[in-house]
Amino acid sequence: MPRSLFEAYGIELEYMLVDPTTLAVRSVADCFLSQLSANVGAPLSDVTCRDLTWSNELARHVIELKVSEPTADLVGLAERFQNAIVDAQASLQSCGAALLPTAMHPTMKPQDEVQLWPHEGVDVYQQFDAVFDCRSHGWGNVQSVHLNLPFQGDREFAALHAAIRLLLPVLPGLAASSPVADGTESRSASTRLVYYVTHCDVVPCLIGDVIPDPMTTQEEYNHRVFEPIARESQRRNWQDWMKPEFLNARGAIARFDRGSIEIRLMDVQEHPRADVAICAAVIAVLRRLVDQRWRSVSEQNSLDTRSLRLLLDQSILDGEDAIIRWPEYLACFGIEDSAVTMSEFWNRLLADAKSEDHALERLYDPLDVILREGTLSKRIRRSLHASQVDSVSLANRIDWVYRRLAHCLQSGHSFLVP
Repeated sequence: MPRSLFEAYGIELEYMLVDPTTLAVRSVADCFLSQLSANVGAPLSDVTCRDLTWSNELARHVIELKVSEPTADLVGLAERFQNAIVDAQASLQSCGAALLPTAMHPTMKPQDEVQLWPHEGVDVYQQFDAVFDCRSHGWGNVQSVHLNLPFQGDREFAALHAAIRLLLPVLPGLAASSPVADGTESRSASTRLVYYVTHCDVVPCLIGDVIPDPMTTQEEYNHRVFEPIARESQRRNWQDWMKPEFLNARGAIARFDRGSIEIRLMDVQEHPRADVAICAAVIAVLRRLVDQRWRSVSEQNSLDTRSLRLLLDQSILDGEDAIIRWPEYLACFGIEDSAVTMSEFWNRLLADAKSEDHALERLYDPLDVILREGTLSKRIRRSLHASQVDSVSLANRIDWVYRRLAHCLQSGHSFLVP
C-alpha cells in the first residue's frame, strides 16, 4: 500500500549468533529459524512471530529482526523488538547460541569463520561471493540498522532524498558502535563503516560516493543510478540473477517498487530501544528538513556530494568528537556557528525536536545516555580501559566488555562505563 511522507516506518536490526560460553560466532541461523517455526523440513528464510519477522542474511551467523509491515508506532515497536529478543531465548538455547549486539564481532576472522547461507537464495549469495569475496569484514561482519521511510511521487521523493543525503554524514556521530575488530581497538568510531564504504570497490557504480548525488525524480534516479548498474550487470552477465535495485549499495537507496528510501549507515546498538530511539531522532530531524524549516530543497541539494562524503569520513573516524567546520552545512540545520562538534550538533537538534515530537520524547532515555556519556563506540572504548580490567590482557578485556553488551541486549538496558 503506497504511503506518504512519515506515515509509517520499516526498521530492521541485525545481530550476531555466538556461542554463549566463548562468544565465538555460531553459524546456526538455519537452526534458529527452524526452532522458531517448529519446522522439521527445509529451513525457512523468514519466520513471522506476530507482527515481527526473523530473517536470514548472507552470512549464516547473522540474523535479522524486522517489523513485518511498516508502522507509525515507534514507542510500541521498541517494546515489541525487546520482547522478541527475550522470547527467542529458548530457540537460541536449542541451537547452542546467543545473540550479540554491536555492528562488528570483535574477534572473528571472517576468512576462516564466515559461512554463506546455504538454503533459499544460495545462488545469489554464491554469485556475490565469486565477485566480492564475501568472507571478509565488509560482507560478513557488518551488523546495521536499516530505516525505511515512505514517499509518494516525485515531489515527495525529491524532498525526502535531499533531506536524507544531508543527514547521512553525521549519523555515525550518534550511532557508531564498532571500535573493535580483529581482536584489537580500531582507530575509527565506526569500523563497520570503514569496511562498508569499500566493500563494493571492485564495482564502483554500485556504491558511488556512498552519499548519493542530488536527484529529484524517479526518471533521473533511473538514469544516474540504475542504468549504469544495469550496464555493468550486462557486461558481467549478472542480469539473470540480480536487478539494479538490489545491487545499489549507497548509504541510502531508493526503492521505487515499494515507495521508500532505506538508510543504511547506522550501526546497531546494544538493545532495540536504543536503535528505535536513534531512528526516531533521525525521523524528527528529517521532518524539519523536508518541511524546509531552515533551507529549501534546492538549497539542500546545492551542497556538494564530495564534501558530504568527506564529512562522513570524519564522522566514521571520530564519531561525536568530529568537528563540522562547514557553515553552509550547519545553516541547513539552523545552526549559525562556523564550527561545532557532532555531539553539540546532535544535542542542539534533538533538544529542539524533543519538545515537538511526543514519540521522540517517550523514547529519549537511550538518546540521553548517548548525548551525555557518548556513542556506544566511545563507551566500549572507555570500558576497555576501565580500572576493573586495566591489569588484564586486551583479549580478556574485550571478552568482559562484550559479555556485558550481550547482557544489555537481553535486559534492554543501556551500556554504561563502570
